[in-house]
Amino acid sequence: MNVGTPKARDVPHRHQPLRLRRLGIDTHQEAVIYMRSDCHVCRAEGFSAHARVRVESTGRSIIATLNQVTSDLLRDGEASLSEAGWRLLHAQEGNEITLSHPAPVVSLGRVRAKVFGERLRHDAFAEIVRDIVAGRYSDIELSSFVTACSARGLDRNETEALTRAMIDAGESLEWGRSPIVDKHCVGGLPGNRTTPIVVAIVAACGLTIPKTSSRAITSPAGTADTMETLAPVDLDIPSMRRVVEREGGCIVSGGAMRLSPADDVLIRIERALDLDSEGQLVASVISKKVAAGSTHLVLDLPVGPTAKVRGPEAAEALARSLVGTAAAFGVEARVVLSDGVQPVGRGIGPALEARDVLAVLRGEPDAPADLRARSVRLAGALLELAGAAEAGTGEVRSGRVLSDGGAWDKFQRICAAQGGMRVPPTADYRQPIVAKAAGRIAAIDNRRIARVAKLSGAPEAKAAGVALHVRLGDRIGVGDPLYSIHAESPGELAYAQEYAAANQDLIGVEDT
Repeated sequence: MNVGTPKARDVPHRHQPLRLRRLGIDTHQEAVIYMRSDCHVCRAEGFSAHARVRVESTGRSIIATLNQVTSDLLRDGEASLSEAGWRLLHAQEGNEITLSHPAPVVSLGRVRAKVFGERLRHDAFAEIVRDIVAGRYSDIELSSFVTACSARGLDRNETEALTRAMIDAGESLEWGRSPIVDKHCVGGLPGNRTTPIVVAIVAACGLTIPKTSSRAITSPAGTADTMETLAPVDLDIPSMRRVVEREGGCIVSGGAMRLSPADDVLIRIERALDLDSEGQLVASVISKKVAAGSTHLVLDLPVGPTAKVRGPEAAEALARSLVGTAAAFGVEARVVLSDGVQPVGRGIGPALEARDVLAVLRGEPDAPADLRARSVRLAGALLELAGAAEAGTGEVRSGRVLSDGGAWDKFQRICAAQGGMRVPPTADYRQPIVAKAAGRIAAIDNRRIARVAKLSGAPEAKAAGVALHVRLGDRIGVGDPLYSIHAESPGELAYAQEYAAANQDLIGVEDT
């Protein structure tokens, strides 16, 4: 009898490590591991497709979702990672990895509680957000959290708790002075690309405006997408600081730095689900403003039947939530309600919107008047809020800075400081959509015209989108162009055309 020999079940099982091979698969931010379905580790551990796997190499570990390969894409003893997985693990081609079952994600119990209607406190949101930032949630689990918060809603306390958890999970900037100003639009209005113009005006007036912007969530372009066609936006925090100290402002992607990092993960899921719930919207906006060190904030809320905010009551409720949450974190906020009945400017899509921005900043004769007016109004409100203009004089001052070229000069300096100004790309494929009847333009559906732009490839295809040729109240004849679809490939052009043909009423024409 071998008394000294432990029982087999007490001996930890050691699998032969697998060696990494790079396949170059882009899954955006999701960490995925690829393994052969007949891999000895899969068999021994009972891993099946979509299992969550702990991957360890050179002292680092990540949690990844398993995809299994049934072909000879991988050889025996090999595994691969998505590009996101390579980045997170800091792995190199040929590294050895060991695999195991991850510890249970306890905070998922909190998500399930929210699904069933329980109100969550700060400690629950803190647990959830920490696990999200650590990459412990699969996309399915992230989707359940986003959906639960959208369907069940967040009350005032939950919104503030989620905001605090998102701030605490990342870095925060301190500027050592005040005021630090910012501007944000809640979205839902195609072409409403006022931010680059506002930043240029406000910085030219001597205020500090370190603007961090998001990629598109459910729209054909976010500010970061548009600005990227004009200058680099993926700056790290030291680079951002250098730009702001030099020029007083910047327009950079918040996703390139750890300011409220959970927000960038949630935005990716919200985009896929086409969801943007009020509580998460407020937490997203305010957490990033607080993390960026903002002290004064102007919020643009477009209101219209096909905008994100549909009517006055919804606008008032959202305004109260935004201002109240901002105040809870020491930020003085002001809401500007704006007209959201039709798109702003002519372009819908990153490069097309960038061209509108340039036209306004340069003072070109045919620059979109509505984009100019909105930008001047918002910049004026920010000047007044921060004490840089007397009440009632902000618009006059901001308009003057725009007209005399001061804002254009400042914008060029900001672009240069961020890495150099670029020329927005143009699309190789264009197709006009013409009127089938004569009359007056009575309605433009913001959501469906944005859908055309997204089907054309925006925002990933920077030159793609829609160029509008009409405004509400315009009179048109049969065959007059209503809008043009811009695409970078024939396939994307065809997708957008098919949708446009099935939605000919997205621009309403009344007989006159």
